[in-house]
Amino acid sequence: MNNQSKKVAWILGGTGLVGQALVEQLKEDDAYGEIHLLSRRELAHTHPNIQVHVVDYNQPESWQDIVKGDVLFSSMGTTIKKAGSQEAQYKVDYTYQYETARAAASNGVPAYVLISSIGANSTSSVFYTRIKGELDRDVQQLGFSAVTILRPSVLDGDREEHRFGENIGIKLGHLLGGLPFFSTYRPIHVEIVAQAMRAAADRPDGTLILDSPDMFTLAKEKA
Repeated sequence: MNNQSKKVAWILGGTGLVGQALVEQLKEDDAYGEIHLLSRRELAHTHPNIQVHVVDYNQPESWQDIVKGDVLFSSMGTTIKKAGSQEAQYKVDYTYQYETARAAASNGVPAYVLISSIGANSTSSVFYTRIKGELDRDVQQLGFSAVTILRPSVLDGDREEHRFGENIGIKLGHLLGGLPFFSTYRPIHVEIVAQAMRAAADRPDGTLILDSPDMFTLAKEKA
């Protein structure tokens, strides 16, 4: 397969836990000839298929025309602790992702794959799940041919910062995850999430929202 017939992917959130796993997998995926990363800072990538675009997310009009290709993968996210305020978190978890999705849809990108969160609900009284739900709702109206929204449970992977409570939760989740009632809350490794994202990019037109149990099944297509 020559490069002209290979897919062009765009990734938002390529430095995060899921994003890094996705980038590594796409580098080895022969179906992709170009991998474009949007970033607020320079990134050290030497792979010939990877291009890094340093952008100011607060000025989408300065870069929105370049987001063209076959699929946009969106896995950006932060915590209230890192962001510093609800307003700052809203920008990262909603505004930046929505504006990038809108640019991609306007430029004719047919497929969109979004990493959301378990419990995402636009009417939730919990700030985090509400903004995730708002984004899930709104990107479906942008005109993509295929939209896949993945709502993983607790993410398992090699984090730069290790949080004791989170580690305990992951271990407990694995123990209980085999029980039917707890299957939705079973921790999912970022490698599995990335495989599910790649498989989602190949699915037919329409909208699909998947929780963790379905993501394990979808990921097997790219295992």
